[in-house]
Amino acid sequence: MKLDTSPIAAIATAPGRGGIGVVRASGKSLAPLIDALFPGTRLAPRHATYLPFKNAGGEVIDEGLALYFKGPHSYTGEDVLELQGHGGPVVLQMLLARVLEAGGGFGLRLAEPGEFTRRAFLNDKLDLAQAEAVADLIDASTEAAAKSASQSLSGAFSQVVHKLVDQTINLRMLVEATLDFPEEEIDFLEKSNARGQLAIIIESLEHVFRQAAQGALLREGLNVVLVGQPNVGKSSLLNALAGAEVAIVTPIAGTTRDKVTETIQIEGIPLNIIDTAGIRTDEGMDVVERIGIERTWGEVGKADVILHLLDASLGPSAADEEIVRAFPQGVPVLRIWNKIDLSGHKASIDAAADATHLYLSANEKLGIDLLRAELLRIAGWQQTGESLYLARERHLIALRAAREHLELARQHAMQDDQSLDLFAEELRLAQDQLSSITGQFTPDDLLGVIFSRFCIGK
Repeated sequence: MKLDTSPIAAIATAPGRGGIGVVRASGKSLAPLIDALFPGTRLAPRHATYLPFKNAGGEVIDEGLALYFKGPHSYTGEDVLELQGHGGPVVLQMLLARVLEAGGGFGLRLAEPGEFTRRAFLNDKLDLAQAEAVADLIDASTEAAAKSASQSLSGAFSQVVHKLVDQTINLRMLVEATLDFPEEEIDFLEKSNARGQLAIIIESLEHVFRQAAQGALLREGLNVVLVGQPNVGKSSLLNALAGAEVAIVTPIAGTTRDKVTETIQIEGIPLNIIDTAGIRTDEGMDVVERIGIERTWGEVGKADVILHLLDASLGPSAADEEIVRAFPQGVPVLRIWNKIDLSGHKASIDAAADATHLYLSANEKLGIDLLRAELLRIAGWQQTGESLYLARERHLIALRAAREHLELARQHAMQDDQSLDLFAEELRLAQDQLSSITGQFTPDDLLGVIFSRFCIGK
């Protein structure tokens, strides 16, 4: 990706009112900007200077701290200037406008989303996995996700990936050296223990993948959709899981006309619980209820897990079976038999042939812990006690692809020295997949997509 070296500026703090707001600028040399903003004032690098922020006419916009970081010792690797003032949106817009005005003569422009972090990546201040961790840390919705994002930002994830790359390169070098000197007639696979080295790489990759997959759960969470006929207790179950009255509950069927979403945490895993309109198949629906049911099926189509609620005091009905037949294939479905306080059932879970059946009472909070544990099981969550990396889907895709290439390399290794060229090629492909995680072999168009999803000012 080609680096645009024109200086940039943006508000670096979140929109809205706050005690402090920051306007940030970055460029190869910000000396002209500093002279224009603060004539006759010298800003010592890495020292805070308290002074007034004035407009072009000399009127004071605000007062605050100016921090100057001389490149390459800065976040972006370029000169960076941060103006820290009061966090009012009008004040910050006035201050940004003044910065852009002062730097207009030498090409200062408004930064694009993620452009400061993109420059940090292109100037080798961060690798790509660390750069993505910046956005993940900002967006973290749970404490566990924040800790894992911090791990990745510190370089822990990158270090284990680099180690895998180095191991793969070393084995690849041995294979290619043997291909270059076939006259030596050395039994390469036996003498260099190539199979043993490959087995170690594959085992290490499996370990990294498990940690990354767990971390991806912390980042993405699960979309859990509550589905069922009217008045089976979907809203009551949402409230029981959330631990708060987030949905209206009445004895009147069809109270929920549109989706209600609440994000909860179980063992640090974010779960987006989506309560939907009750599904009816009769003709007595009004227009609003019909639209609500259409939206219910829209949410079902995007679900990671479906909780199909049924009334344990009434038992299954033909309408319930009709709902089941409409569920998408491949999505885990839990049959939740609610209202056991009325039916006489005990809170329990039964993995039957057709589905997993769970008996609970949302009103009495009976069996809710069983449901939480089952949701974690479906998510594949295991409490390992290890530090996790807040991996993204593209990281998991790259790790899976690398694993496939290494497995193919193992198959070629089983053919002794007769498939060394194919062995070497699969190692090269595995290396490329692993290197794409940290950005060594990442296409420019993918970089553009990644950084465009950052907030402006970061």
